[in-house]
Amino acid sequence: MDIFKECKQLLEEKGVNTHSSIDFEVNGEMMSLTLEYIIDTYMQASQESQLVFLRALQKSSSSPQEIQAFFEGMGKLLLMTQLTDKDLSTLS
Repeated sequence: MDIFKECKQLLEEKGVNTHSSIDFEVNGEMMSLTLEYIIDTYMQASQESQLVFLRALQKSSSSPQEIQAFFEGMGKLLLMTQLTDKDLSTLS
């Protein structure tokens, strides 16, 4: 089974809807990222990074609150990376 499917299956087993979203405030504007989008984005990284993501998700999946905190953290990291990449591209 591929890692993306393993992540989704783990969440489904815990009763978490992968289409649910988390809201973030970025520069005064609200942005929503679905859990599936966050997973999919991390699955575009190297095989090793995908495994790290899966293992971290497995470790944080003992309760819905831990799962939410995990995805809030991963979503923030994605947004910070995107903002940094965008800021750096405007400097070139």
